[in-house]
Amino acid sequence: MNKFEFVEKMLGQMTLAQKVGQMTQAERMAITPEQLKQFHIGSVLSGGGSAPEGNRPIDWVNMNDAYWAASMEADDDHLPIPLLYGVDAIHGNNNVLGATIFPHNIGLGATREPELLRRIAQVTAKEILATGVEWTFAPTLAVAQDSHWGRTYESYSSDTSVASSYAGPFVQGLQGDLGDDAVIACVKHWVGDGGTLHGIDQGETTLPLRELEKVHMAPYLPALKENVLTVMVSFNSWNSDKCHGHYQLVTEVLKQQLGFEGFVISDWDGIDYLDDSYAEAVALSVNAGVDLFMVSEQWQEFIRHLIEHVESGRVSMARIDDAVRRILNVKFRYRLFDKPRPSNRKWSNHKSFGSVEHRDVAREAVRKSLVLMKNDSGLLPLDKTSKVFVAGRLANDPGAQCGGFTIAWQGQTGPDSVQGATSVWQAIKGVSPAAQLSKVSDGSDASAEKHDVAIVVIGENPYAEGMGDIRPDDNVIVEAGSQIKGALKVLAPYGRSLQLEKLHPEDLNVLKNISACGVPVVVVLISGRPLLIDAERSIADAFVAAWLPGSEGAGVSDVLFGDYPFTGTLGFEWPSVESPGLALGFGLA
Repeated sequence: MNKFEFVEKMLGQMTLAQKVGQMTQAERMAITPEQLKQFHIGSVLSGGGSAPEGNRPIDWVNMNDAYWAASMEADDDHLPIPLLYGVDAIHGNNNVLGATIFPHNIGLGATREPELLRRIAQVTAKEILATGVEWTFAPTLAVAQDSHWGRTYESYSSDTSVASSYAGPFVQGLQGDLGDDAVIACVKHWVGDGGTLHGIDQGETTLPLRELEKVHMAPYLPALKENVLTVMVSFNSWNSDKCHGHYQLVTEVLKQQLGFEGFVISDWDGIDYLDDSYAEAVALSVNAGVDLFMVSEQWQEFIRHLIEHVESGRVSMARIDDAVRRILNVKFRYRLFDKPRPSNRKWSNHKSFGSVEHRDVAREAVRKSLVLMKNDSGLLPLDKTSKVFVAGRLANDPGAQCGGFTIAWQGQTGPDSVQGATSVWQAIKGVSPAAQLSKVSDGSDASAEKHDVAIVVIGENPYAEGMGDIRPDDNVIVEAGSQIKGALKVLAPYGRSLQLEKLHPEDLNVLKNISACGVPVVVVLISGRPLLIDAERSIADAFVAAWLPGSEGAGVSDVLFGDYPFTGTLGFEWPSVESPGLALGFGLA
């Protein structure tokens, strides 16, 4: 039986309740396997930091096994349709203890190696499959235009052509031939998330359609060419209208003009902000063309409202059938109906999870992402026999290296925050036996008599989404909110300025103390975006942008000590004043 016959036969057997259940995705903490069967739920997800007890691959396999078994129990009231489990595995399978954590997209964008991205995606797919999961909400194809945005690090570049060059290879690496080695990819966020006014997360993007197509839609085209199976709609609004309720963008452009045949999924409770009435929000989003709804906790209310809308004629049965047909098509194309239960799949709980082979790929990505921003005295590369002094808040903090969306939604900090990871300090000590770690937070124990050179690791703490925004004041929120039809979700920002010495004055203090001792300073900057670092850079003898390198700190030491050259290229203009786009002599290349 071919795909068309199979899907149409199944669709013809389904009740309205079963169809609406397939259109519903609940968060794992809000649904049991028994409820999944009762309400015919088509998908479950883990939000950031949501994991089964133990949080090891076997724990994930067992959890998904239970959901799968419930979805496949056939009786008079329930059709056996396997569920899809989705996760935000956006830089490796970053929710799971012991996973290989790759650099965030901003670092990968600096590598300028699309083929490397394909290999990273293949490794990520295997580590997702090791947990019995089938679907990742990646890659992000945002083209960030303002570094005040808290999700800048999820963007490969502010240059559309750079972002576009990675989209196809990454999707191909995840999906492959949709066989046993593949997971389902989800490109996001459709569309314009990187173009919001003042870089406000989930804010307003005001652009003519042609400019939206040129800058923000273009990276999706190679992903669609690679037959990406799912697309996630964006929280932002375009010309005042929210994307979650935007018929033109979702149905006319994505599905009809671009010919997308997979399904469109909402973002986390993304429909909630369309209207004060939740029932109205449900109708608006379904009629706009969203097919699967990530509704976390209030999924039963969603189901009730959608069934009522169909029964009243507010939502047509044709629209429901289109959505369910798309969902079933994706499950069929992924061969989900033919796959055994998660515990019996090829890669489940596989020993390659977090392996040296996987970490070697991540280490390669780290060293190729590093950008040398200053080396005026030729201080780099360093001699491994030198007496190296290592200091800075982030020197022995793999959690900071990994950034947000690592184990927890907002990330974690501390030397033991990411299991299996190697901090920059540990990596340096591994290749330079005489290296010493500062015993005090301000680096004042540096000494020209005892130390030949200092490596100081500074930068941002982990953050994710709106909690990473930089907002000079609340007026920018008022301005953006006044332009949006619907509600704007506002989270506390990371800070008020892109100036590092204002965000973390302690970093500059460490540099001043060490420099005053007469020790040459190499600065390694850990950050999710370009920052204003004039003061720090002026003190440094050498300065390296390391972005958010992930679990493999050895990729940093590989380059600092000359085993590999610096090859990374900036994907964003580096600002010199509190305004994006004003370069410090380091432009896009």
